Amino acid sequence: MRETTLRDVAELAGVSPRTVSNVVNGYARVTDATRAKVERAIAQLGYRPNVLARNLANGRSGQIVVVVPYLDTPYFAELLQAIIPAARSAGYNVLVDQTDGDPAHESALLGRGTRQLLLDGMIFSPLGLSQDDLSVRDPALPLVVLGERRSDGTFDHVGIDDVAASTEAVGHLIEIGRRRIAAIGDQPYPTGEAAQLRTRGFRAAHATAGLAVDESLVIGTARFNRADGATAMAALLDRDDPPDAVFCYSDLVASGAIHTILGRGLRVPEDVAIIGYDDIEDGRYGRPTISTISPDKAAIARTAVERLVLRMGSADPVPGIEVRAAHRLVPRQSTIGASRPR
Repeated sequence: MRETTLRDVAELAGVSPRTVSNVVNGYARVTDATRAKVERAIAQLGYRPNVLARNLANGRSGQIVVVVPYLDTPYFAELLQAIIPAARSAGYNVLVDQTDGDPAHESALLGRGTRQLLLDGMIFSPLGLSQDDLSVRDPALPLVVLGERRSDGTFDHVGIDDVAASTEAVGHLIEIGRRRIAAIGDQPYPTGEAAQLRTRGFRAAHATAGLAVDESLVIGTARFNRADGATAMAALLDRDDPPDAVFCYSDLVASGAIHTILGRGLRVPEDVAIIGYDDIEDGRYGRPTISTISPDKAAIARTAVERLVLRMGSADPVPGIEVRAAHRLVPRQSTIGASRPR
């Protein structure tokens, strides 16, 4: 069956194709009588406007892409659940790409340009690219960056203050009386900015409390995942002088660490207190529940979409800004134990 066209609607309504186009696009210069006639013809024929063709004619695709390292990481899944409805409310369809932290793939996405990819803008959480790498990109691409890469003045950066948040997390461990505190998740290489900021917060909390940092307790991991957390925790427990608390650079790392601790017959938090980062849903329902740093994911998503829409809608370059979303410390059973009935 042949698809109904705009010209078919025009013939049935007895008007010009341009008049039908004006009605479909919501232009005001159409009389109420004519608009009603066109709308009846549209309903009768079941006409559906070709939105993609219309957007392309206006130099738009109506699509944005959200690029994340891993779709199986709950933090990014939860962030996407907030970004997609925000973008939809702004009239944009969302494509999603997973990079696996591959720098070549991330560079290719930034360099292809919006015309070839048929998208209007990008919300990007880089993993394989360093801060300097972000400057080598298509200058015509409207870009908002999430995570720990700073704005260079040509794109927006939305995130939380990782140093302050990490300082609060470790400060909480110190406040509950822990003194031999380890850290799991350090990544001392050019693309490990997120981990490096959290390590800075780890050290800052010790300095504020007048405590020395045992650098041998700062354990690196390739990823912020359960397996690396479990392996690192095993190495810490094998020491002659294991820690009495651990700051984990994600809730997944914390989950892996807790798995190892419980598997050794130890208790959380009595023997080892654990605090994570990200406030993923799983951390609220395990046993013990995981104390964590909770970023305002809804605000991050909403702000990222708002800034991208502003960039895409401006004919002139929009100066890049730094946007700090809120975060909060959420103490749970992994540091303060199960609550007792009153």
